[in-house]
Amino acid sequence: MPNRLAHESSPYLLQHQNNPVDWFPWGDDAFTKAKIEQKPIFLSIGYSACHWCHVMEHESFENPAIAALMNANFVNIKVDREERPDLDAIYMQAVQLMTRRGGWPMSVFLTPDARPFYGGTYWPPIGRMGMPGFDQILNAVHDAWTNRREQALEQATELTGYLHAAAERETPISELDLRVMYAAGAAHERNFDATHGGFGGAPKFPHSMDLRLLLRLQSRAPRPALLRMITLTLDKMAGGGMYDQLGGGFHRYSVDERWLVPHFEKMLYDNALLASAYIEAFQLTGDADYARVVRETCDYVLRELTDAAGGFRSTEDADSEGEEGKFYVWTHDELQAVLGVDAARVFAAAYDVNARGNFEGHSILNRPRPWTTVAAELGISVADLEQQLAASREKLFAVREQRIRPGLDDKVLVSWNGLMIEALALAGAVLDEPRYTVAARKCAEFLWRELRDANGRLLHTWRGGKAKLAAYLDDYAALANGLVTLYEADGDSAQIQRAVELCERMLADFADPEGGFFFTAAGHEQLIARHKDLQDNAVPSGNSLAACALVRLAKLTGRANFFDAAAATIRSAAGLLEQYPSAAAQMLLALDLQLGPTPELALIVAPGSEDAAAAKSVVESHAAMRAVKKTWLPRRVLAIRASDAPLEPTDPLAPLFAGKLEQPTSTGSADLPKLYICEGFACQAPVTGAAAIKESLEKLH
Repeated sequence: MPNRLAHESSPYLLQHQNNPVDWFPWGDDAFTKAKIEQKPIFLSIGYSACHWCHVMEHESFENPAIAALMNANFVNIKVDREERPDLDAIYMQAVQLMTRRGGWPMSVFLTPDARPFYGGTYWPPIGRMGMPGFDQILNAVHDAWTNRREQALEQATELTGYLHAAAERETPISELDLRVMYAAGAAHERNFDATHGGFGGAPKFPHSMDLRLLLRLQSRAPRPALLRMITLTLDKMAGGGMYDQLGGGFHRYSVDERWLVPHFEKMLYDNALLASAYIEAFQLTGDADYARVVRETCDYVLRELTDAAGGFRSTEDADSEGEEGKFYVWTHDELQAVLGVDAARVFAAAYDVNARGNFEGHSILNRPRPWTTVAAELGISVADLEQQLAASREKLFAVREQRIRPGLDDKVLVSWNGLMIEALALAGAVLDEPRYTVAARKCAEFLWRELRDANGRLLHTWRGGKAKLAAYLDDYAALANGLVTLYEADGDSAQIQRAVELCERMLADFADPEGGFFFTAAGHEQLIARHKDLQDNAVPSGNSLAACALVRLAKLTGRANFFDAAAATIRSAAGLLEQYPSAAAQMLLALDLQLGPTPELALIVAPGSEDAAAAKSVVESHAAMRAVKKTWLPRRVLAIRASDAPLEPTDPLAPLFAGKLEQPTSTGSADLPKLYICEGFACQAPVTGAAAIKESLEKLH
């Protein structure tokens, strides 16, 4: 019969509902049982797309003998790390203290009051290759708890003390300048792989935030070597097997140094962060291939990860039919069966497919050579090659769609959705693709409607019509950033009002008086430690996202308390940034904005009108908006308003637009559009007309 996890909404927890393990979700019931029966707790934390989580489930949690040991001697708790990142952060730190390594599945043994005393990650069911078996671990921990409990409790007290000390440790607080940004750039230059792009060796991760930092350093002090670091990395990732050459979108990371063999899971946050990096690289370089990657990635998200309600789903699994990558790989015979001999020969030459394969007898599609080289080898033009490949990709994609898809984790997480709103809004504005902006707006409306409680506070996760769990810092901060970018894309000032409200909640519920923000709100469930996240991991830290949102809103609204809070947050990361400047790239993006110059662009456009006299100004206004959105200005904020839009005193943007919305003159709207370039709300004389505005933007660029 199903265990208690059958009543949960998390797809990861539901995957374990039929295990013979007597699983509990995290909550009072489990801890009450542990205290009454004086049993230790076995806490298992993972996520739905985690390959080794699946392996440990099949090997151990579905094993009746091992399940019997677990049920007899422990109270067993399963946690989805994506639902409970607060728990994941605390107990991961404990595991790292004990083992000097971490990862998932995370396996931790706790006292009945939730203090850790032993832990690790994956264990095989029985000992092999120098690893103890999970059966041995269970018996050893049970023996220690039964016969040497005082030692286990002392270990728990010591570990918990370390966790408290880490959470409360005073960090150097100081003002930072551009030197720390250049130090981060130098660190990446030392780790740069000049052959394959990226940083360090295998496994290789995409480092989206670091690439965005390097783009900003290039905008401040252009260097050919720095630009090559950026473009080679972007080119190699997009040409490798880590990128889905048929369906668009990026896999999690590459297990080798040349981006060929990915860990095949696809995460919403990776695709959001990479789409943002590629669109900024397109703005800087004009390389149309980067725009293609952005379109294909956004299209993948809209096609495969969008819920009918408007939110974006979390993850596609690495496995299908029990095999990692099976959905994505091909054989040479399969190509011929779908495309025919001649088209298969062309496609195989372009995408590195042969009879031997490049991955366990199959081939991962990748583009190791430029089209010019392939076309010359085949004796055809590049245009003919591209035409044939496009037709072949369409056929292969249609056939692939008939395969059994990887598992889908369809829960909606506010923080990851905030990152995707930002990416789609930016892509929609820069590429002039309204469908991306529409999708971003639909998601924002969905989150605002469905993922807030009766008091207006955010909830963290939603699935199947039900939202739950109090939101974390990164939920507030990522959504605030996404809403600001969405406003800059479509001019809907309601998004700014919402972003301001989120930041006010952050200050009220999460702020540390010493600077920065705690990960959980003041009224959150009492855990064994309350921590602050400053260092980026796979996603930007909540503090760095908060600093970015606060600087942007301070520039748009003139709110001094927002700017002060952002500055205090950045100062609180000084110790980390000075010692490990490459560990918090998103915080350096906030510092980049704070140091500026960060101009406020106030664009006044003509209202929509059917009046013939105003038609020219409407067309000009659209041209001006396109110019502003497409120009690479990484340190600017943008406010857009129609000249006839009312400006209420309570409008957050009132200070920026004050005195700039005079009604059109007797000549109609001939003096529109106008662009005011301001800094600290001191504005230059307005520039009128699309051509003049574009020229002014090019000077800023």
